[in-house]
Amino acid sequence: MLIKQVSVKRVFLITSTLVVLSVILTAIIVRGNVGLSGNIKLFSQPDTSRIQNPVYQVPIPNSITFAGEQVPIHLFDIRESLDRELQVNTYWHSQTVLLLKRANRYFPVIEPILKEKGIPDDFKYLAVAESALTQVVSPSQAVGFWQILEGTGRELKLEINDEVDERYHIEKSTYAACDFLQKSYERYGSWTLAAASYNFGRNGINRQMERQKNDNYYDLVLGEETGRYLFRILAFKLIHENPNAYGFHLMANELYPPLKYYEVKVDSSITSFAQFATQFATNYKILKLYNPWLRESYLTNSERKSYTIKIPEIGFRESAYNED
Repeated sequence: MLIKQVSVKRVFLITSTLVVLSVILTAIIVRGNVGLSGNIKLFSQPDTSRIQNPVYQVPIPNSITFAGEQVPIHLFDIRESLDRELQVNTYWHSQTVLLLKRANRYFPVIEPILKEKGIPDDFKYLAVAESALTQVVSPSQAVGFWQILEGTGRELKLEINDEVDERYHIEKSTYAACDFLQKSYERYGSWTLAAASYNFGRNGINRQMERQKNDNYYDLVLGEETGRYLFRILAFKLIHENPNAYGFHLMANELYPPLKYYEVKVDSSITSFAQFATQFATNYKILKLYNPWLRESYLTNSERKSYTIKIPEIGFRESAYNED
């Protein structure tokens, strides 16, 4: 009996304490949510005037084309796919700023080749999507601006060995990419599917077209990467064509200037590119920056092929951002 009485008293004491604490806590919360007028503040729309960096919906156009082909933006799934890529790339500020800067340097190299080969100008944004205009190597060992695999590069007549890898050669790799795209367009009659095939491969596109009984990119299930691929390209196109509309305000002198150089033809071996560079008032680092396709510090060239090496203009390194 004594044990029962003690237990009841203990429970009553604990319960009373919890009630008191609850009342105190409620009073604190209510007091903290009462304004000067004495009214309790309710959740409402935030006052954006007090937010330093408000986030807004990026503009989505009512109409957009890729390579002259209309994008069915009126379909909800297509609109939302484009919206995703626009949001990601608009608010990925550092990456997109760098893309805009690099484009000023490398688009003047890519654009004339696309025009020469009859490939629509919009495909320069495919290079942006593939590599961010850098000489990157993917986990699958695809290389360069156009992310070309070794086997594909050889099929496209690029020289690939320990000393020379033309997948890193901007002009030659662009010509190779154009050849692939032209063949895809001849196969599908659609530049949109040609772009998708660059990412997914023609065999992959063919299998999915047969499996799904459909030949429209926007109606095909092509997996996460290829399903997003064209919309990433479209996002880059929209941002690059009108950067101010997406919040990117860069001055002309803030963009990366095109590299200036002259060319020297070489049909013999070079034992040291470091020594070779000094003959032209430059150094090994800058020579490799201009010629990333030269993969070694020497060139055996046992077959005496003729190579064209870019030599930086004297003074360009120092004055690149001081020129009009």
